[in-house]
Amino acid sequence: MATPVSVLRLPKGPDLNSRGFDPTSPRFIALCQTSISSSVLSQSNDDQLQEEQRARSVLRETFLRCLLSMANKKVQFNMYENVNVEATFGASDIDVLNFQVSNLHTPIGVQKEALLRCQDVISFTFDL
Repeated sequence: MATPVSVLRLPKGPDLNSRGFDPTSPRFIALCQTSISSSVLSQSNDDQLQEEQRARSVLRETFLRCLLSMANKKVQFNMYENVNVEATFGASDIDVLNFQVSNLHTPIGVQKEALLRCQDVISFTFDL
């Protein structure tokens, strides 16, 4: 039996031949707004922007490494309405909107395969 493999793909870039982010796209503007105003670019704003980008990249890399280390492990999900479920983590979609899990143990039974919406998950824990 084949083993599922997690795949991480970046979205198409502005030139359609590469993968990356187009900073002028409506999606990028809506989802990746910085906390620093770009209306007036000064040296201090440029330094702040670089520091913010560095911090965001560190957080993103840490989160992606966390997802990779969760693969094929038992994970406990704390969800809204005080619901706690446990499942074997499989993968995440490209936008990290859904988690694919196996053997999902819920209060009403066990589901062999399932997708968990990330917006329903408050936190998750797993053993290294």
